[in-house]
Amino acid sequence: MASFNKLILIGNLTADPEVKQTQKGTSVCSFNIAVNRKYAKEGEQNVDFITVVAWRERAEFVGRFFKKGKPILVCGQLQSRTWADKDGQRRVAWECVADELSFVSSAKDEQSNEKTSFSREESSYLPDAYAAKETPSADEFEAVCDDDTLPF
Repeated sequence: MASFNKLILIGNLTADPEVKQTQKGTSVCSFNIAVNRKYAKEGEQNVDFITVVAWRERAEFVGRFFKKGKPILVCGQLQSRTWADKDGQRRVAWECVADELSFVSSAKDEQSNEKTSFSREESSYLPDAYAAKETPSADEFEAVCDDDTLPF
């Protein structure tokens, strides 16, 4: 049977993320984001608080560039963890394990023309869409001929 497990979330961090190291030195960052839920009763807004876990360079990226209240886009997978608490009761936690993390621009950022620049070293933490790319020169573009020769 086929299966599919993909989450795409945009929300605001509820606290400053803290990057920790495992015993083997692997970076990990667990943080919560507040995500608005649409279509509650008229005039009401519901919020879900979702735990996200980022590993390795993704954890370093979050810890370096994000703070409490900042919006973030998270793509990942839903995962459950089970354990027994101190009373022996079985507990379950659901969390998003991040595959991709990205900035979300707000209207306020765009109005202030805030530009964020990254060094080549810093851009290695960014998803491909944010990696530094050179702008092609005008002579690198190919002119498109008459519309009559286009196949569509």
